[in-house]
Amino acid sequence: MIEAMDKLENSIWAHCSSSSVRRASRQLGQLYDDAMGLSDLRGTQFSLLTQISYLQEATQKELAKAMVMDLSALGHTLKPLIRDELVELVPDEKDRRAKRVRLTAAGRAKQADLVKNWQEAQRRFETVLGAEKSAELRRTLAFIASEDFAKAYAAAGQKGG
Repeated sequence: MIEAMDKLENSIWAHCSSSSVRRASRQLGQLYDDAMGLSDLRGTQFSLLTQISYLQEATQKELAKAMVMDLSALGHTLKPLIRDELVELVPDEKDRRAKRVRLTAAGRAKQADLVKNWQEAQRRFETVLGAEKSAELRRTLAFIASEDFAKAYAAAGQKGG
């Protein structure tokens, strides 16, 4: 086992930031999915319901931007929530072509019910990683998910290439 870990640590794969974040994301996603219990919702769906609630009837485009998703991926992710009547799409009053996303009463209730599950997942995460490291990780990931980081990354490519 130690030999396998040494090989991993010395591989190019171990030094790939994208691979590291994706592996951690899959692991954390599975743990938070488990924390949702018997709710029939995944952690990603709870996160989406929470973002919809926070943004208060954002357009699909605004929601996709906040979630760092493209519109087609957002549409795919919203389908089961719409089917289960947790979310609804309503025409924008000013631009009828745009659709706004809002929680239904059932969606608000489901999101509120799952907050305790999420809080427990957060508590366990911070118990293992520590409150300070957890906060620093969230700040770092928020920066990586930002437009500023994407712009700086693109600029670094232009300078290096």
